[in-house]
Amino acid sequence: MSGGEVVLGVSGGVAAYKAAFLASRLVQSGVGVSVVMTRAAEAFVGAATFAALTGRPVAASMFEASHPLGAHIELAEQADLLCVAP
Repeated sequence: MSGGEVVLGVSGGVAAYKAAFLASRLVQSGVGVSVVMTRAAEAFVGAATFAALTGRPVAASMFEASHPLGAHIELAEQADLLCVAP
């Protein structure tokens, strides 16, 4: 899927750290990765980790300055695939 765009949804749970590994592998494969995460997920893996791995801001709220139209709209328009992990 080199060159594609994936929205990676990260939910709260002890296995959330595995989503960081997944994001890293996707980026290494040439895939653009945008991460959205719940507040509960941030208790296990910080948003800064995903931002560093993907080179993109992380959407953790519907109302973010980095997504003036709303992250849910902008990310849906650019995504080829949505993956929720764990």
